[in-house]
Amino acid sequence: MECTLDGAPVSDSRPPYLERFIHGAVYATRPETTCVVHAHTEAVLPYTITDVSLRPVVHDASDIGSVIPRWDVRDEFGDATDMLVRSQEMGMSLARALGDKNVVLMRGHGFTAAGRSLTMTVRMCVYLGRNARVQTIAASMGEIVALTDGEIEARRAYDPDSPAMRRGWNAWAQRAGCGNLRNEQHRDGQGSP
Repeated sequence: MECTLDGAPVSDSRPPYLERFIHGAVYATRPETTCVVHAHTEAVLPYTITDVSLRPVVHDASDIGSVIPRWDVRDEFGDATDMLVRSQEMGMSLARALGDKNVVLMRGHGFTAAGRSLTMTVRMCVYLGRNARVQTIAASMGEIVALTDGEIEARRAYDPDSPAMRRGWNAWAQRAGCGNLRNEQHRDGQGSP
């Protein structure tokens, strides 16, 4: 469903997704972003409700960044909400918390991720969950050794749409029954090679 940045449906009569304001607000504040994902990945949820920081601990999760901000709806909207991002004002609050980072954790709710390509953002979300599971297991074993800023930057230098990086994307697309998806549709409607 296509919506304007303030969440108004463009040409669709179906009831719009309640939390569409997340996407519009991130696109409005981050013009370089071509993909926004909001998810409720179970392995990530414990990190939204504890004071334990989720950190990149596996190399494939480097795109999550070394600092993952948190957003708590109560801070601006009180404790009588259903915790859903139901308005442009709430979406903008979340986008401010995301800032220039790639992922923001949402207390008791999930996370929002933003990336410069569809493949990068989907990849980041897949590995965010794996990273959370690994970090949770490792915490019971001893001290956590997170990726260094240098390791994160070295991985970020990769072109997320290079053939090597698209191998995972193609596998996920085939598993979803889509075959190899070579042309992404960006928010401006232009496909990439």
